Formats: sequence, C-alpha cells, structure tokens
Amino acid sequence: MVDNEAIYDICRRNLDVERPSYTNLNRLISQVVSSITASLRFDGALNVDLTEFQTNLVPYPRIHFPLATYAPVISADKAYHESLSVSDITNSCFEPSNQMVKCDPRHGKYMAVCLLYRGDVVPKDVNASIAAIKTNRSIQFVDWCPTGFKVGINYQPPTVVPGGDLAKVPRAVCMLSNTTAIAEAWARLDHKFDLMYAKRAFVHWYVGEGMEEGEFTEAREDLAALEKDYEEVGIDSLEGAGEEEEY
Repeated sequence: MVDNEAIYDICRRNLDVERPSYTNLNRLISQVVSSITASLRFDGALNVDLTEFQTNLVPYPRIHFPLATYAPVISADKAYHESLSVSDITNSCFEPSNQMVKCDPRHGKYMAVCLLYRGDVVPKDVNASIAAIKTNRSIQFVDWCPTGFKVGINYQPPTVVPGGDLAKVPRAVCMLSNTTAIAEAWARLDHKFDLMYAKRAFVHWYVGEGMEEGEFTEAREDLAALEKDYEEVGIDSLEGAGEEEEY
C-alpha cells in the first residue's frame, strides 16, 4: 500500500524537494517495487520468492495489506556524511518517517515482518540488527504467532536515476510488514469519505456511469468491518482467553 501524503512528506523531509512532482514520487515508489521484485531478476544468498510474501505476511485472508518502508531515503548531498550500516538502515525501517503509508506503528502490533536487503549485506549483520530490534520495547508484536523475521538478501546494489533526487548507496532495505497500526489509515479514509458523502460530492458522476448509490454505503461498511478486523487481531490472545473463562 502507498499513501500520497506519506510519499510527499518523505520527498520534502528526506530529499529536500520543496514541491515534489509525480516524477519525484514515482522514482521513490519504483525503488520499493524494484526491491520487492529484485529476487526475480538477480541472485542472492537468501532470495525471497513473491509467493513467500503471501505465506509469511498474511495471517488471515482479510488482513492482507502490507505496510512498505524503505531506507535509506537520502539525497546525494547527505549521503557522504551519513552512517548507512546494516543496523542503521534496519532501525530506520521501524521509523514512521520512512513509511509509505501514514500511520504510527508504535500504536499497533506487528504480526509479520519481511526485510529485503540489497547490496553489500551479510547475514551476520542482519541477524545482529534483528536481535537488537527484538529487545526494543517500543516495537510490539502480537502474542498469538511467532515473531519470525523473513529475510531476503540480494547482492545487486540499488540503482538510481542519474541526476535524480536519491543518492547512490551501497546497500538498502525494503521492509514489508503486517501491522495493526495500518487501521489508522482506514480510519482516516473513512473520515474523509464520510465528509464528502454527507454532501454527496462527486456521487452523480459515478451514478451517471452506471453505479448504484447503495454501492457506496456497502463499500463504507466493508471498510468499517476491515478496521474492526485489524482491531481484533491486535488484542492479545491471553485477554481473549480470560474473557472466555468468565462466561
């Protein structure tokens, strides 16, 4: 999933682009897509097949919206005096400022995490970085499934467009995670929809093309149910067991 607002903010804050154009946004998104599909094109120590994402990231059929995070997103000017070790870029993936969707993962719990590294990366450094993250109290995981990290390492370093905003770096990581915090994005979308639908803004265009007004209500209810689904998977199984015993 990709959120325009989040990508605009990344371009402004990390790349010092005052007024990002679609070209700026698309180049950033293309780095994420390139990292996810790199295993199809290049060799690596731990290549991850695309079908493995579904196996590792989707615990329930409805909970299938991964949150994408990419690091490092830095301009060429900053690249020379920034530390870009495996540990640094891994930690950056857990910062809201590098996410492709606006939500705060500290307000939710992770169900699964997939880390896709590119370039000069060795498994030893990755394992050390993951071990450090697991001891970080601010990063929470659900208690009803193992907190395994799926890792992919690809030897091909990231490539950038010559003269573009992004710096050429020796290593990068794209994280795909399934977190209950993404429910914040649904809540924000619901709120915006409610404001517009209350005034029936743009509805006539869709109805004129053959849609029925009831489809809007149906879609809104489905999104509200999805929000509720994410809320429920974030509840600890121990709490659920306690409630069952009371009845």
